[in-house]
Amino acid sequence: MYDIAIIGAGINGCSTAYEFLKENKSVLIFDKSGVASGGSGAAGAFISPKFSKAGDLKEIINDAFVYSMNYYEQNFSQAFTKAQLLHIAKDEKEDAILRVFKENTQLSLQKPKHEVFEKLTKEAKARESISLEAGLVDAQKMCQLMIEGAKFMHQEVESIVWEDDYWLINDSYGAKELVLATGAYKKLLQEPYIELRGVWGHRIDIKTDLQNPNSIHQFVSISPTLNGKVAIGATHNVHYHPQINKEAYDIKAGRRELLEKASRTLAIDDVEIVKDYTGLRSGSFDYMPLVGPLVLSKETLQCCEKKIRVKKPDYDSFLYYPHLSMINGSGGYGFVLAPYLARILKEHITGARKIPLTITPARFFARWAKKLS
Repeated sequence: MYDIAIIGAGINGCSTAYEFLKENKSVLIFDKSGVASGGSGAAGAFISPKFSKAGDLKEIINDAFVYSMNYYEQNFSQAFTKAQLLHIAKDEKEDAILRVFKENTQLSLQKPKHEVFEKLTKEAKARESISLEAGLVDAQKMCQLMIEGAKFMHQEVESIVWEDDYWLINDSYGAKELVLATGAYKKLLQEPYIELRGVWGHRIDIKTDLQNPNSIHQFVSISPTLNGKVAIGATHNVHYHPQINKEAYDIKAGRRELLEKASRTLAIDDVEIVKDYTGLRSGSFDYMPLVGPLVLSKETLQCCEKKIRVKKPDYDSFLYYPHLSMINGSGGYGFVLAPYLARILKEHITGARKIPLTITPARFFARWAKKLS
């Protein structure tokens, strides 16, 4: 019997495992393909804020950015690299957004490094830009480090059953607490209000003569030169889903798209593609992550219908699965959000900390239930 089982060994699942390992809990973690084998493994794993004018998503990501920069440096410095970030607007609309951001941010901004600015294309130099201290993570190494001390099971979870005050997983493993960190792949719970949008991510590691000291974000993300290699990546394909599309993803077309978009920002010559990483990243339909307990939809509709279909439903009156939570839907900001969200989830499970309504999965249940009337 384990204190907690986590299904999914991407950055969300591994960050959650680490939080409970710090509490000396016994942790069991499952993944059908391996640690950081999906969207997390394909990520560039850049740690950066969200450059927008305002909104809940900007606030949570920017809080998470400050938290995660310190978190990675203190706990996993061997898999974390600090690097100045140069974020360049894509168009006139984003020019305006960056100007507003610079006027209002509490973050410490820097001047772009001269040697980097000189390598930009004429079009990139003409755009508004922001530079600040940021970082990037070695995705696979980070996730492996986070789950040291946990029991890892390289297998697909087919069944979860609540019985006798614990969760029975695959008819073989017991856990007092269960966390779903499964991304945008097949749902284990067939709850109609749980919907995630999958966005296909592709990253290439290349060898090139380019010596780049910065992370550069514009049409795609370009890493600093590390060990003679540069990573170019993007969460850029909302139409491809490996469990829905009949045809295989076109790796060569994806490479061409990444290199073409990178060339709009920097002149990159003598490219040798070393490795491709692909995977499905999960996002929600309101773009906010989902963290916290899951509503029993049928039972809640039966008992609390009048409390659901009001302007501001009382989420505390809903009925929830026992000792079952979700952490998901971080989109392209998984490595920024995961440590921050995992701490919130841990504190909720161990200390009954309230989870903000803007990120609890119950918000989707409330919206779905209102549509039924």
